[in-house]
Amino acid sequence: MSDAVVRVLVADDQKVVREGIVMLLGLLPGIEVVGAAGDGEEAVALAAAQLPDVVLMDLRMPRCDGVEATRRIRAAHPATEVVVLTTYADDDSLFPALQAGARGYLTKDAGAEEIARAINDVRAGAAGLSPQIQRRLLERFAAPSAPSAPSASPAPSGAAAADPAPALPAAVAPTLPDGLTAREAEVLGLIADGLSNAEIAARLFVSMATVKTHINNLFAKTGVRDRAQAVGYAYRHGLSHG
Repeated sequence: MSDAVVRVLVADDQKVVREGIVMLLGLLPGIEVVGAAGDGEEAVALAAAQLPDVVLMDLRMPRCDGVEATRRIRAAHPATEVVVLTTYADDDSLFPALQAGARGYLTKDAGAEEIARAINDVRAGAAGLSPQIQRRLLERFAAPSAPSAPSASPAPSGAAAADPAPALPAAVAPTLPDGLTAREAEVLGLIADGLSNAEIAARLFVSMATVKTHINNLFAKTGVRDRAQAVGYAYRHGLSHG
């Protein structure tokens, strides 16, 4: 196993960063870079063409973000593992990526040894998580869940998974329609409750840009064109909190 070369695809929208990662990986023994993508759509296409063992995936990319690209690659090519390599370690980045099927998650301050370890770990069937991410997972899942789960709440389906720590990979996805993540379902429910983007950002302790990203993603997945249609969708699928 140690003699096997791991074929890696790199996806990052920043050219300097992408080329730097490719150069770094080229210096590591046992790793062969088979392609480099500048956005999620290109990553999906190159994954289909090259069938890499591992995709090293950025999250914030144009056309198709890293979470959606991960979901599509993992669905089409289950033997290809994904390691996220991103600047962001917040819950809004971490949990959707894991739910989409990523087996590794590193921040861009990771060194060459840590990146190589994560690539080899996921290739061997283990998780490739940085110590920082491991701590975050432990903190989140060790937190008491009682305050956020009113047992009499009428919200069925995905609503119960929105406030506590989102379940890892397959636990949430089957209960939510159209591939919505737990956070997207939560944002949709808050839209149905009449909250503005600013109010949603304040409620979830995230930035306005993050809220807009969630809304764009959920609009694309559900096929709704405006907030009025989103409200109707939320009520039809039991995602409203009201």
